Amino acid sequence: MAEIRLSGIGVSEGIRIGKVIRYTHSVHNQQFNDISEAGVAQEIERLTEAKEKCIQEIEQLIEQAQQTVGAEKAGVIQAQKSFLLDPTFCPEMEKLISKKLFSAEKAVDQVVKKVMSIFEKMPNEYMRERAADVRDVGNRLLAALTGVKGINLGEIREEVILIADDLAPTDTVQLNKKYIQAFVTQKGGKTSHTAIFSKTLGIPAVIGISAGLEQIQAGETVIVDGTGGVCIVNPEEETIRIYLERMAKEAKDESALEAYASQKAITKDGYQVEVGANIGTAADALYAVEQGAEGIGLLRTELVYMSEASLPDEERQFTVYRDIVQVMGNKPVIIRTLDIGGDKELSYLKIPKEMNPFLGYRAIRLCLDQKPLFVTQLRAILRASAYGKVKIMFPMISCLEEWRIAKGIVEEVKEQLRTESSSFDEEIEVGIMVEVPSVAILAKQFAKEVDFFSIGTNDLVQYTLAVDRMNEKIDYLYDHFNPAIISLLQNVVNAAHAEGKFVGMCGGMAGDPKAVPLLLALGLDEFSMSATAIRKVKHTINQMELGKCRSLLEDVLQMNTAQDIRLKLESFCSENGI
Repeated sequence: MAEIRLSGIGVSEGIRIGKVIRYTHSVHNQQFNDISEAGVAQEIERLTEAKEKCIQEIEQLIEQAQQTVGAEKAGVIQAQKSFLLDPTFCPEMEKLISKKLFSAEKAVDQVVKKVMSIFEKMPNEYMRERAADVRDVGNRLLAALTGVKGINLGEIREEVILIADDLAPTDTVQLNKKYIQAFVTQKGGKTSHTAIFSKTLGIPAVIGISAGLEQIQAGETVIVDGTGGVCIVNPEEETIRIYLERMAKEAKDESALEAYASQKAITKDGYQVEVGANIGTAADALYAVEQGAEGIGLLRTELVYMSEASLPDEERQFTVYRDIVQVMGNKPVIIRTLDIGGDKELSYLKIPKEMNPFLGYRAIRLCLDQKPLFVTQLRAILRASAYGKVKIMFPMISCLEEWRIAKGIVEEVKEQLRTESSSFDEEIEVGIMVEVPSVAILAKQFAKEVDFFSIGTNDLVQYTLAVDRMNEKIDYLYDHFNPAIISLLQNVVNAAHAEGKFVGMCGGMAGDPKAVPLLLALGLDEFSMSATAIRKVKHTINQMELGKCRSLLEDVLQMNTAQDIRLKLESFCSENGI
């Protein structure tokens, strides 16, 4: 059979060659039986037992995910547990059993199809992707009811390349990279949970291959190039030889990066910046330090909330924050206040469904509206500041009024703690994330009042370019090298430095080696990223000369398209051995 090349989105770098194993989910198109009225109680009992079994399975997967992809990302799986505990989801199935005499299987099938249809029709791409979570819950319930299961991904014990139509978060966290060498899917975008998990796990992956994937047969040889976004089916001998050479170079480069964990990030001409990590737990902090993190540029506190069955109290939060601060010693820890809403939900915090949740009731907007919740968190953060170098950061600020109200509440809480004789850092810095274009545009005004900026490029790109970052159909428009983004970054950095303020970046752009020379030239003080990217970014910084980077910036500022800028940066990095 002739060699076939299929193009998709490379979301996790690396090259692997191996034999295919195909993975499919259960489908909801089987014929399920009805029951007699006498069997209603038994069917409801079967459904209840299946539900309880699924909850136990998901709880185990959450625990497993916390160890493999980190606690913050493990919170994504909580959504499936939320469906099972929803007051309408399983009770609707019980109603079909008792009123229409459906079997438990048929009731599950009907309700899952109905809920999936609702999500699939929503205008927001992120909400449409929740249909996959519903389908996964349905598959899990049906497997528990029928006793029929497909391939257990966690039990694969041979080296294979996984081919699937799609992978749910609960699928991806089970992958053991010792055996699952790489995976390829038909669905997914570069900011989907599958993409994020694969990068964290270090498994090369190509997703979003729209055509041709269904023709690949189990046992066939494929090459997966997660760097180039290519899957090659039945490769010719010469193709295999070329890719084996690339794999050897990859292994050599990876080994060379190990030394950078203990090195500072300093350009050849002596310009030093801080390289930190984005984390969610104390375990994440330990791993980040091992990788060479010089601080925590983003502590995602929402994970504390997502791992609880109800709102975590002050003591629970204080313990978590203190433990992380103590792990970091005298290194800075920027703690972001609760960022719930948009793509993150809490089953116990009833946030109304919205047409555009990313533009709605979320983050600082929710906290200012629910002040007691906000005060509890601020008390815990301030108390933790007595144990190390803590900074407070507000997300989703869009105007000076929000900033001033939030900062005022911090001052109120400080006064409470003084009255109680509770220790905290009186000089604690309070800053904001720059992720809404209005703030980037008015950076000069904000810089006079805030203690620091941290640029969240993921949302800044999304909001500036009007591109839903979860929508694979417009994925090509989501690009942090768009000239508009570069202009906003320059405005923010210049405004901050004019007031002598620190400016970091905790979005995905900070972990992109190709962006390093540009960000150095702009004057970024701190790069914060996934811990897995730290060594590579440090290596890139150490290969640069600030003078050359600034000359590069002059050229980039004259360019009109993201493509031109990207090509220029790729050429520059190549010339400098990156």
